[in-house]
Amino acid sequence: MTTTPPLGNTPAFFAQAAISFGIAAVAVGIGITYLPVDRWIRAFLAIGCLFLVSSAFTLAKCVRDHQEASAQTLTPSDQARLARLLTDRSAA
Repeated sequence: MTTTPPLGNTPAFFAQAAISFGIAAVAVGIGITYLPVDRWIRAFLAIGCLFLVSSAFTLAKCVRDHQEASAQTLTPSDQARLARLLTDRSAA
């Protein structure tokens, strides 16, 4: 018998991740705003930060999709058991 780890994150972990992301985004925004350089340099840094954040979200989504795809692989015996279970449930 194989045991599978629980899927998903706890609400506390999700809250911690969201709060830390918010704090980091606000800190970078304040840092860029008060940086003693010309406006075009601040704009360049802001666009770079936005690109970095969007790239991080895309990478996280790709990693998640890859992990979900590899975790969903069923053995032939599991597939047969699932097919039998579904046919039994649909016949009832």
